[in-house]
Amino acid sequence: MKTAGLILAAGRSSRMGRDKALLEYNGDTFLNRQIFLMRPRVDELAVVLGCRAETIRPTIPALPGLRVAVNENYDKGMLSSLQTGLAALDAEAEWILFGLVDHPAVRGRTLDRIAQGCRRAAAPLAIPRFDGIRGHPVALSRAVAEELCALDPAASPQSVMRRHYGEALFVDVDDRGVVTDIDRPEDYAGLIRERGSSAVLR
Repeated sequence: MKTAGLILAAGRSSRMGRDKALLEYNGDTFLNRQIFLMRPRVDELAVVLGCRAETIRPTIPALPGLRVAVNENYDKGMLSSLQTGLAALDAEAEWILFGLVDHPAVRGRTLDRIAQGCRRAAAPLAIPRFDGIRGHPVALSRAVAEELCALDPAASPQSVMRRHYGEALFVDVDDRGVVTDIDRPEDYAGLIRERGSSAVLR
């Protein structure tokens, strides 16, 4: 079963005041940490840039099977970036593991559990859940990916996701990183405090 990965890093980071993709965590940038965690677990990986792509792109490692797509219409919202990324991936991928750059604390073993779950289950979505709260990354079946690609770019991807919640596989994990969304300076400060001097989480 062919699996692809997709990381969205196209937004303005306006609430943070600087590029979230380039913030540091665990000795790497938010974006590169996720690239190095996801790339060994998928057959191919796409990263979607948008705002300040020319600044972020040179920091991305050159890895086999990694491609960078630029969404020139990133101001239309997340769906336009998701569609850009899906278009950059091989159409034969049966599952797409879809993550957001502002969730840097997700652990590698969580990615393994989501990927294993979607391979075993005949479900349209595999969604991690921490303490009952849904998080990211999410595994999309090819059928769901095609539904998302068919939407108007200004629409919300949640309209498709909610339609399939009743059939989705929810993967309960002990990883708070799936729901740790870093949007503002205070969120980042809290993440760094929590990280403290603990061992690198892989």
